[in-house]
Amino acid sequence: MKLSRKGEYALKALLALTVVYDERTLSLREISRQDKIPYKFLEQIMMLLKKTGFVQSAKGKYGGYALSRPPKKITLGEIIRAVEGPLSPIGTVEEIKKRIQSEEQHSGLYCTLLDVRNAIAEILDKKTLADVSKKSQDFSCFKSSHQMYYI
Repeated sequence: MKLSRKGEYALKALLALTVVYDERTLSLREISRQDKIPYKFLEQIMMLLKKTGFVQSAKGKYGGYALSRPPKKITLGEIIRAVEGPLSPIGTVEEIKKRIQSEEQHSGLYCTLLDVRNAIAEILDKKTLADVSKKSQDFSCFKSSHQMYYI
């Protein structure tokens, strides 16, 4: 599995919305500026995220985007599948299983690739936006409490 810029930006945008969940919406301009995502590209990504049910939009003076569900109920695995497709390095689980059965000489290779896919899926299907956001906050606190001062 390789995460494209589109996938990375989708995750960053959703994490930005996680931080303000239940408080307010964020405009495309705010997300674009704070996460350094090209505005036009972000527009396309947010349309996809809305279509796939991860975000909702509101119009008006205080309009913008918000998560459709609580951050603790949205996993990285489901986001990446929606934006990037299968988590597998080569096709879907079913496609790999077919290769295992049809290519006897190299079935071990495809079994290994299936193991890789399953390991990735296990991690990404357990990690939620809330988990990742908390980890970022914890890291920021750790980092700021151990700053070096030079004289």
